[in-house]
Amino acid sequence: MQEKAKEPEIRFAGFTGAWEQRKLGAIVQITMGQSPDGSTYSDTPADYILVQGNADLKNGWVCPRVWTTQKTKFATAGDLIMSVRAPAGSVGKTAYDVVLGRGVASLKGNEFIYQSLVKMDFDGYWKAESTGSTFESLSSDSISTAELYCPSEDEQHKIGIFLSRLDSLLTLHQRKYEKLLNIKKSMLEKMFPKEGEVVPEIRFKGFTGAWEQRKAEELASFSKGAGYSKSDLKESGTPIILYGRLYTKYQLVINHVDTFTTPKENSVFSEGNEVIVPASGETAEDIAIASAVEQKGVLLGGDLNILHPSAKMSPTFMALTISNGKARKDLAKKAQGKSVVHIHNSDIKQLDICYPSKKEQDDISKFFQDIDGHLTLHQRKLEMLKNVKQAFLEKMFV
Repeated sequence: MQEKAKEPEIRFAGFTGAWEQRKLGAIVQITMGQSPDGSTYSDTPADYILVQGNADLKNGWVCPRVWTTQKTKFATAGDLIMSVRAPAGSVGKTAYDVVLGRGVASLKGNEFIYQSLVKMDFDGYWKAESTGSTFESLSSDSISTAELYCPSEDEQHKIGIFLSRLDSLLTLHQRKYEKLLNIKKSMLEKMFPKEGEVVPEIRFKGFTGAWEQRKAEELASFSKGAGYSKSDLKESGTPIILYGRLYTKYQLVINHVDTFTTPKENSVFSEGNEVIVPASGETAEDIAIASAVEQKGVLLGGDLNILHPSAKMSPTFMALTISNGKARKDLAKKAQGKSVVHIHNSDIKQLDICYPSKKEQDDISKFFQDIDGHLTLHQRKLEMLKNVKQAFLEKMFV
């Protein structure tokens, strides 16, 4: 039974027997980083790419961000790079020769070692090994004495290739998602008039003429939601929107709500086609967002500013306008507070809203709703693939 416990749950055909327990330092060469002098740093390409920490790792690879003219500790293309300071344990590969800052270490290991390190990070191994009150960090000793189980080189090779291909698929979908995000950002800039202008750079065929501009208070009536908190949520009941979900869950249009509660007296229910803006948030930039509520009969929480657009305004278009461009910048400037910032209906009422005909508003709204739909699909695929990867890490390793 003891030997059996050293075998993974899933193996490729033809491989049997227990895996061998080894110390990481006995398998790979480890180099701890040493930061160059700060005067040698540059954010434009210089002599050497500098890897300082987790911020330089993206999607499992080193992403050049800072350069230096001083060579201290060095890693070569193909090495593994691990963050050793908060957050410690994140790991990636480098396709470049790089200088190692004090926030990272390099390891000369194969794909199996890389995937083992990824699993250890998933499992929280490195977090448990981190020490320090101000900055959690990993020492050279804690890395080199870390224990892992290894099969034969042939089995390591098989596992490495399999998981590497899965990573490539993840990277492909991540790039598609990021490309679509960039397209959305670009079109938001081009399909709305720039500051001081009344005509956008790009329009749908058949639309001409200047957009109108009015204060938000001329285009909508205003109200507030009624107070509920996370403690009021239940497994089932009446759907409810709490302000925090506007940051983490909902996009431009809310047509499905998956949090519930039991209604209280004096609750506020949606009638459909409202625009909601959070009244509280962590930063001024975060709070300057809006969503259109399509669903009727949804409870609207207390920390929500509610706009009821007039007949000349599309709710989705109004939400788009508030969440982007000059209107968003102006709203962010009005956010007040220190640890928590606040936006009031009186702030939103003074926003300048630039808008075209109702038909053009509807066409623009549908265009961005379609983009959001594709973004959601890509996000779900990414989440599914990440779950598949984690499941294989659990079952293919000891």
